[in-house]
Formats: sequence, C-alpha cells, structure tokens
Amino acid sequence: MLQIPSHSRKMELSTLTPPVMLLLLLYHQVDGTHVSEEVPCVPRDFGHSSFVCVCNSSYCDTLPTPEVPPEGQYLLYTSDLAGNRFHKTRHFFDGFKNNVSSTEAVVEFQLDWTTTFQTVMGWGGAFTDAATANILSLPGPAQDLLLSSYFSSYGLEYNIGRVNMGGCDFSWRTYTYVDEEGDVDLNTFALQPEDTEYKIPVIKRAEAMATRPLRLFASPWTAPPWMKTNNDFIGYGQLLPEMYQPWANYFVKFLEAYAAEDIVFWGITAQNEPIDGYVPGFFFNCMGWTAEEQRLFVAENLGPTLQAHGYAQVKLMILDDQRYELPKWAKEVLNDTSAAQYVDGIAIHWYGDSYTSPSRLDETHDLFPDYFILGTEACKGAGPLDAAVVLGSWERCESYAHDIIIDMNHWVTGWVDWNLALDMEGGPNWAKNFVDSPIIVNKEKEEFYKNPMFYAMGHFSKFVKEGALRVSLTSPDSKGLDAVAFKNRDDTTAIILLNRSKKEMQVGVRIHQRGTIFLTVGPRSLHTAFYV
Repeated sequence: MLQIPSHSRKMELSTLTPPVMLLLLLYHQVDGTHVSEEVPCVPRDFGHSSFVCVCNSSYCDTLPTPEVPPEGQYLLYTSDLAGNRFHKTRHFFDGFKNNVSSTEAVVEFQLDWTTTFQTVMGWGGAFTDAATANILSLPGPAQDLLLSSYFSSYGLEYNIGRVNMGGCDFSWRTYTYVDEEGDVDLNTFALQPEDTEYKIPVIKRAEAMATRPLRLFASPWTAPPWMKTNNDFIGYGQLLPEMYQPWANYFVKFLEAYAAEDIVFWGITAQNEPIDGYVPGFFFNCMGWTAEEQRLFVAENLGPTLQAHGYAQVKLMILDDQRYELPKWAKEVLNDTSAAQYVDGIAIHWYGDSYTSPSRLDETHDLFPDYFILGTEACKGAGPLDAAVVLGSWERCESYAHDIIIDMNHWVTGWVDWNLALDMEGGPNWAKNFVDSPIIVNKEKEEFYKNPMFYAMGHFSKFVKEGALRVSLTSPDSKGLDAVAFKNRDDTTAIILLNRSKKEMQVGVRIHQRGTIFLTVGPRSLHTAFYV
C-alpha cells in the first residue's frame, strides 16, 4: 500500500516524484466513494497568519469518513494556527479526573443528549457563475479533486447547494432569462450559457460525487429591468405591481428549465437581499422588497403559482437577508395565513451578525417554531476596508467557526457558504465586488488553494449530518470558548469547540450517562470530538 507522509506541514509538492503523484491520483480514484487513509495537506505560506493547502491535478489532501470508534473512546480532529489541519487523535473517556495538569484555565461543560433542539438541515456553498467558471478553468483531474474536496466521502460531504437564478454580481455580465422588453408571457425565456455550460455541468458532477442527495435551492437577484420601476439591473428599484404575476411565472419557467436538464430544486428564496433594492445607488444586481410587499407577492402570486404548476413541494424561504430584519420581517409575512401557508422557512445572511444580537433568532423561532431558519450566505472580504482575498488567513477561519456556533446555538438549522471557488482576485465579478472563498483557484499554475475557512466548514459538515439534533451543552464559565454539540441519527455525537484566545485550556465535557472526555484545547484552535 502507498505510504502517505504523516506530517503535512513538513512536506512540499517538490518532494513528490511524478510516479508518486500518479499513484496518489490513482489512490484517490480506487472506488470513487471512499478513501481509507488521510492524505495530508501540502502547505504554502503567502505571508499571512497561516497557510493554504495546495492541490493540483495529482494531489489533494483528504478527510476520509471516520470509522466510528469503540464505545468508551472518541476521535479528536484538530485544526489550528500552529499548523494542524484535521489532525486526528484517539482518546478515552474519563480522562478529566486523572489528567488535569497545571494550566491557565480549566473549563467544564455538561452535555445532556436527552435535551434536544433543532434538526440540522446541513451545510454547503453556492454554485455561482463565478464559482463554476473557476472550477472549469482547471485541468479535468484538478476539477475532480476540487469537487471531491467538497462533496465526496473523502471531502467535506456538503449536502446543500445554492444557485443564482439569472445573473448576480458573481457573473461576468448582467443578464436575465427574458431580456426582450415587454415579453410578459415569457415566450423568449431561455437558460443562458452560464447555466448550460457552467452551472448545470458542475452541479451534475457534484451530485454524482455526493454521499447523499443535494438539497439545491435557487435565489433571484433581479427581475428583467423592464419589469422594474427603474428599468435597471442595479440601484433603487422594485418590481412593478403589474409584473407580480409574470415574475411568479418566471420562477416556474426556471424550475421547469432546470428540470428538463435533470436538476430538481429542493427550495427557492423569494429574493436575494430584498433590502438592497431600497438603497439608492446600490451597485450590483438587486430588487427591492419590503416585508409587506413580499407578503403580498407570496400570498397572491408566487405561492399559488408554484402550487398550481406542481411545485408545492419546493421549500419557499422568505427574507434571504440580514439577521437584523428579524423578527419584524417574519411577523409581517407569517402572521398572514394567506402567505404563511406557502412558506417553509426563513433564510438569513451573516453580514450584519457582528452588530445584531442572536436573540433575534431566538425570538423568531419562539414566535414561529414550525418554520426553519437557514443561513444561506456568508463570506469574508466583503467589508469596505477588507482585502478581498487573504490566502491563509486564520482569522477568517475563526470568523466562520464562531458564527456557525453562535447561529446553531440559536435555532439556525444549517449554514451555507457563498462561492465554492473564486480566482486570485476574488472573482470574476462584473461589479468588482470581490471577496474571499474557502477555495481559491490559480488557473495559471493549474492548482487551487484551500484556505483555513475550508477546514472551518469541515469541522461541522463532516461530522454533523442532515437530520442530526442539536443537544444541550452548557458551562458555568466557558472562559470564552465557543461550543456546540449534536447527535446524529446513527447515534454518533459531534462536539465542536473553538478557542480564539492565545491560552491553552484543559476542557472536561461531562456526558449524561456516559462519563467525561478530557481535551487539551490549544491556543487559536478548532476541534471536533466524535464518538458513539
């Protein structure tokens, strides 16, 4: 059997001979579904706080589906600023009492798996025009390894994908599916090359690699400009009232067109970031809605139209915007039974989370417990003073993990990242709204880089499966540690801990009817403990 180096940060691509590279490629493809050993990261430092892991047509690090440890043991996966990426160790329960050493902090948690909260829907990213074009810019084998890194059993095992319905800012041009002015009957509706040559082929390849069916959902950025008050893709503009029904029909046309390509959508959102279209001078694709307007559109047009055309099973999500709009937006739409009957969930973005209390999530859940809350977009580099791409940023990894833990501890059912892959500039993006991504593609060198954010996502998506329940995990004093726990349908449990401090901490997790696990949580580190 091929022997894989065990210390990833010591190895460079130059040490791998072509025959070894070829063997590694073949090793990845032995059965197309499972890799029995971990292939380590090949690091590259771009001068930031940490490093990226480099992949090309012949090599890419993996995270095989873990074998469940025997009862009384747990696996610990660690990624940290010091250089680990999914570093796996095996430990035994009941270590806390016997192994406490002199440390700066000792933290105890109590896990009670009999106290449960929301059901997890899953994890994923967006198949934007930009993301799929970047993936297809690589040689074929590298494309496969990138998609495998996200969707296969030796990758992150994503189960959710978002798709832009028509053009968005992460397109290289502005377009819709009915650009012929005045075509209210949508006779000229047609998918574009961005769909047929980029998104659809990549989605199908991801679906073929995925360990379970993907939950795909679509979001529109704007209606055709001629349907809008400002006759433009951008800026302060809303849907004309007489276009409400043609716009609802447009959704059906989109779902039908993708179904004809054998792609079925699990869900849709009524509008991406509806607040943007009420911002004067807003600079990329947008269309404004108030909560009152969206309520009316859902109740009288979109909901009945989906139902009449056989799409009642498609999950309809409202808002798809910032947390600070909660619970006001939910109250406006869901207190109207004529609209609420068509709605399944509430979609939220993360960009306002740093100045919005997560208590708004609690309040929204308490008011409307039958409607799920799903995180549908997040990225770093979007702030006006932020660098778009920062290769190797550990701080951005911590931002992802922190936000996920906070969201999940306040009734959010899943977390969907933004672009699956971007280029070295953070695009393409016609509006020059460049941002960062967990994977950055360098097409000139025919390689791609896994940012630390990629590993943040994996600490959740690999171990917390669709259908898992969040379980009670409490501490009298967590000393700044972020923590959350889940129980999967197969009775495995995942505990995720994030230490953003510079201190090493000894952590004991006392588990109802099981015992205690003991963890040494290093500075600036992220951990997943996994056991049955």
